[in-house]
Amino acid sequence: MALVLTVNPGSSSLQVHLVDAQADEVLDSSAVEQHAHSAEARRALEGLLERVQDQHIAGVGYRLVHGGQKVLSPVTVDDSTLDAARAAESLAPLHVPPVLDLVDTLRARLPRLPHVLCPDTAFHAELPEVARTYALPANWRLRYGIRRYGFHGLSYSRALRRTAQLLGRPEDDLQLLLTHLGGGCSVCAVRSGRSVQTSMGFTPLEGVPMTTRSGSVDPGLLLWLQREAGLGIDDIAEALNRRSGLLGLSEGLSADTRELVQAAENGDPRAELAMNVFAHGVRRELAAEATSLDRVDAVVFTGEIGWDQPELREAVCSGLGVLSISGGLSGNRDDDGPVSPPSAAVPVLVVRPREELEIARSTMTALHS
Repeated sequence: MALVLTVNPGSSSLQVHLVDAQADEVLDSSAVEQHAHSAEARRALEGLLERVQDQHIAGVGYRLVHGGQKVLSPVTVDDSTLDAARAAESLAPLHVPPVLDLVDTLRARLPRLPHVLCPDTAFHAELPEVARTYALPANWRLRYGIRRYGFHGLSYSRALRRTAQLLGRPEDDLQLLLTHLGGGCSVCAVRSGRSVQTSMGFTPLEGVPMTTRSGSVDPGLLLWLQREAGLGIDDIAEALNRRSGLLGLSEGLSADTRELVQAAENGDPRAELAMNVFAHGVRRELAAEATSLDRVDAVVFTGEIGWDQPELREAVCSGLGVLSISGGLSGNRDDDGPVSPPSAAVPVLVVRPREELEIARSTMTALHS
């Protein structure tokens, strides 16, 4: 066995798993829907550490949402690595500080083990120049490292690998549209095993609407809110990250698609608008990403919402006839695989989000490189 302890803090959650990287299997886990700093999250972490203390663990792997300019692949933690990762804290303030705090905690708790940072941005590190470059002044791009970084890379790497297995084709022979839909949401076009376009950019705020994040908005709107409405940077940042998306669209009703689908079916216009705008945003981005491909071999849904919300998958695919993608999808599955009819011109697949398995895989790769 090759045992890896994987640590995946979200903006308001913590998942810790003991993974056999060789068997691609989870042996133990703890997960809480509370911030990583919360007492509940710390108790869950301590509980798992106590249960696995006699195991021969090869290393500890962490999901690092944003690696910034310097952490572009999985790397073993040392002081210089941490300094490079801290430089990206302001680019993903909801995600990077919690994971670095956990690194400090677990390095002190498990000092003899190697610790590895696994950046979500690694999957997109070699985006084509035309896809990664913003139309901004050159001195800004050079001085501040402004480029499209892309996110959800661990999820996309797993989805690509599973899709290749399910279709019985090599990864480098596939051209895919992937979408990770969860608390954060994005779309990615993969060509010959590489990310060639993705909806999230310099930060995890760009792209499609999300549960509480706005996704892309007119930058002129933000300038207007500062200049004419008198809103400060902190107010705008808080609203864009925590009070927008599905929550804002539904006028505070809910950020949970399960609740919104039910409310929409019961005739609530706020929920109906939220789900319609959300599905439209994902459809629009999938269609845009398709321009980076020669063909579409499959559409793949992953992430908690992508895996577990058939109504959303149907709403997205039923509006993509221009790409020969159609609705009529089946409901939820017990395992990864197709949800489209066998006769579909473009198959639609779902892949369960298993970032912990990809973190373990990346950790072992870094330890043996």
